[in-house]
Formats: sequence, structure tokens, C-alpha cells
Amino acid sequence: MQLVSLRCYIVSLRYHLSRALPDETMRITSPCMTEDKRQKSDPMHNGRPLAAEVLVHVARLVHGGATDPSLTPAQWTALRYFANANRFSRTPSAFSEFHATTRGTASQTVKSLITLGLLERHANASDARSAIIEITDTGLTKLKQDPLSDLSDCISALPEEQREAFASTLSQIGDALAQKRSAPTFGNCGDCGHCDTSRASEVYCRCTQSNMCQTEMNALCIDFVPNVTAPR
Repeated sequence: MQLVSLRCYIVSLRYHLSRALPDETMRITSPCMTEDKRQKSDPMHNGRPLAAEVLVHVARLVHGGATDPSLTPAQWTALRYFANANRFSRTPSAFSEFHATTRGTASQTVKSLITLGLLERHANASDARSAIIEITDTGLTKLKQDPLSDLSDCISALPEEQREAFASTLSQIGDALAQKRSAPTFGNCGDCGHCDTSRASEVYCRCTQSNMCQTEMNALCIDFVPNVTAPR
């Protein structure tokens, strides 16, 4: 998985995790509860690593103390999503699936970024019922202050073997959690089971029945299905 997609993937996973752990993150242990009872009632206790809570905490740290607080976390997520999604996934409805929120909430986030001149709406030639959202030059400039950059630097600083293992493990967790939530799994075109690379001069997407250009192979796609033969 390419680093740019992994960065988006971590923040998207935050919303699935925050829904999966409403009791774990908000629990206040009664002072009358004995340590023995607390250990038995809490499967995350007793010396076991709080990996899920740490992952959510890391996602929160992304925007904590950000050098550019002019956008909300949801707006930053939308901006980087539309900068990294392929042409079939740059719609408000696809973003709502990625962001794990309602279409109405996603639409309001997109509209706010259009008002700021960071995104722009275009007619969808293949579907008159929807619009294609594109990031503007101003939006691309804004992404240079992306608060996710610090997280990206921390991931890049890991040894290559550890970084690849982390990306693979995180992808497996995301796939499993998305399945539990009946949510779509996002991934790169290059790792997708719909991608046909058997043709000599072009890449073909069996899902959209379209030829894909090379620059789209690292883009996020809402129609993604894991390719069991491709490492993730």
C-alpha cells in the first residue's frame, strides 16, 4: 500500500474504531470495583496492549496542536480524500462512505470546501444524478499544511520491514472492521481484484469496464475489492 493512501486510510479507520469502542473510550471504573473484578470485566485490561485505543489516540493527535487550524478534521479528511481518490470515487456519496458518516453531513463538508475555493463541483458525464468533485490548485496548496504530515513522517521513519508489516496489519484490521460494519473497503487500484493487468499496453478495470491510466493505480477507489494475490 502506498504511503499517501495509508495516511488517508488511518484517518478513515479512526471513525470505524470510534464507533466500535464507545464503552471502552468513555468507561469510568467505579471506585468500589475491586481490581480482580475490573480485570475480569475488562478484556482490554490485565497487561494486554490497548492497541485499539492507542490507534484512536494517534488519530486524534493528528489534529491536536495543528499548525493550521483553519479547517476542521472533517474538512481536512475531505480535502485529502478528493486529492487521492480516482475518477469513479470523487463524489460526495463515496466520500460519505469513506468518512463513515451520513450523506447529508458529507455534503455539508464538501459544500464548505467549495465555498472556500478548495474544491469545485463538475457535472458527471456518466451519471447526471451526481457530481464529480475536484480539488483546486488552491486546495493542493492548502494540503502542504496538512496536519497529517507529521504522522506521515513518523511512519516513514520506521524501518522498511516494520513499516511494511504495519501497513499490512493495519489493512487487515481495516478490512475486518469494515466487514463487521457492513462498510466498503477502500484501497488502491493497483491492489484491487477488479484490476486486469494481463493486457500488454493498458490496465483494465473489470468493475467499471474502463481502461485505467498509470497515475490512477495508486488512487483510492470505492469499488475496491482485495486482491488475494497482491500483498497489502
